[in-house]
Amino acid sequence: MTPSGPLVLRWRAVEHAPVHAGVLQTAVVEVENAGSATWRTRGPNEGLFLSYHWLDERGNPIVWDNLRTPLVRPVEPGEVLRQEFGLRGPLPPGRYRLAVDMLEENRFWLAELGNAWHEESVDVLPRDASGAQAFLPDGAEPADGWREHVSALHAEGYAAVGGAVEPASRLLRRRLPAALEPYAAGGGRHPHFPHPLVCPSLLPPLEPNAEVAGLPAYRPEGDEPWMFDGRAVVRLR
Repeated sequence: MTPSGPLVLRWRAVEHAPVHAGVLQTAVVEVENAGSATWRTRGPNEGLFLSYHWLDERGNPIVWDNLRTPLVRPVEPGEVLRQEFGLRGPLPPGRYRLAVDMLEENRFWLAELGNAWHEESVDVLPRDASGAQAFLPDGAEPADGWREHVSALHAEGYAAVGGAVEPASRLLRRRLPAALEPYAAGGGRHPHFPHPLVCPSLLPPLEPNAEVAGLPAYRPEGDEPWMFDGRAVVRLR
């Protein structure tokens, strides 16, 4: 049944490049205002926005709330809007379903009013890790397997990867500054690590923006995906 009322939409097209895990791209949407109300974005957190969900193959939500893109202009009833919107690939790579929708911020998604969202199957590709740069100062050496480990994390979609640090010998253990205690080797992934990533591996254009105990560090900012993994160890000489 075709919905009727103030907020009704009809999808014409959604266009995007191949999707890579964690990568932000600019996609294009074309949608018709088939309702009786004018579409408007009224402020940074008010009015109608374009957004999307990432679902699994059965339609279960994997990442429900994603980037919001404001409408570039008011859209009168009967008009067709064609505009760009931000689309970031989910993590990790794999087969997903992309569901593009509109929402009245802090109130409802238009699909909740009976509108169909635009849905398509997407094979999300690994992120290109070839441009990753390791910021290791003099006296720091990656342990065996470090490069392979961080490269795999980049391929999963993480733009910034950091791990543990440890002294190259037991004689140096007592000489490590207290600021490095949170970076002791051991454990696994910590997606909510509260400290900057030291001696990080970063994909362009990211660069170190902090320092911990004289070591280059990256404090996550913006919405680029990042990960701390205590199994990726850098040894300090």
